[in-house]
Amino acid sequence: MKTHKELIKKMLKNPAVKKAYDAQADEFALLDELLRARRRAGLSQADVARRMGTKAPAVARLEAGGGSKGHSPSIATLRKYAEAVGCRLDVSFRPLKRP
Repeated sequence: MKTHKELIKKMLKNPAVKKAYDAQADEFALLDELLRARRRAGLSQADVARRMGTKAPAVARLEAGGGSKGHSPSIATLRKYAEAVGCRLDVSFRPLKRP
């Protein structure tokens, strides 16, 4: 049986899959950042929800990429999440690398 990383590596050899995966790279990075911050704080989704004034399923949807509706979280929601896990939201724009 292949590991998750091995499966991803194999799937990304397909150009169509790689293109779709790359198109969502920013969203994947955000989701990874949310999970890292919560785990670093030693909190459960229920803990974060309580601190945000919402319910655990809302936090689960946020960490999973917006659920079935797939909408992006607002800056206000990200700020609440950041504060709940003891962080400050930091948004930046970086120049694209040019050849």
